Amino acid sequence: MTRWLSDEEQRSWRAFGLATRLLSDRLERELQDAAGMPPTYYELLVNLSEAPGRTMRMSELARQTHSKASRITHAINKLEQAGWVRREHHAADRRGWLAVLTDDGLAALEEAAPRHVQSVRHNLIDVLTPEQVTQLGDISEALLGHLAADDHQRG
Repeated sequence: MTRWLSDEEQRSWRAFGLATRLLSDRLERELQDAAGMPPTYYELLVNLSEAPGRTMRMSELARQTHSKASRITHAINKLEQAGWVRREHHAADRRGWLAVLTDDGLAALEEAAPRHVQSVRHNLIDVLTPEQVTQLGDISEALLGHLAADDHQRG
């Protein structure tokens, strides 16, 4: 038997769905306008910038971003064409590939980051109280835990 949503659950679900779509669209548009890159590329550059030696296995990038290997390969190809990333063979594993953030890629990230953070702050963080920011983090981590576990079981 279907457990239908209560009026309050329906209100929350619809507001959440619309708010997350509008927020994602706004952040994507502002990042594209400010830095000429979509959020996926920005996320990959951030991950590489935080990795030791600004280098990660392609498979690890896919795992950390919950993306398919083919999607990461396509994105890395585009980042390589821009000169922001280079690909290298993994010395210990001839089949493995590494993605390396170049100096130009780091410069592009350093230029984009302040504007992206300003957009996140303006469109999300500063709209909420500090308590709501904490609640948002808690709710998001609960959702991530559930969704990532679901993906892992399917994968």
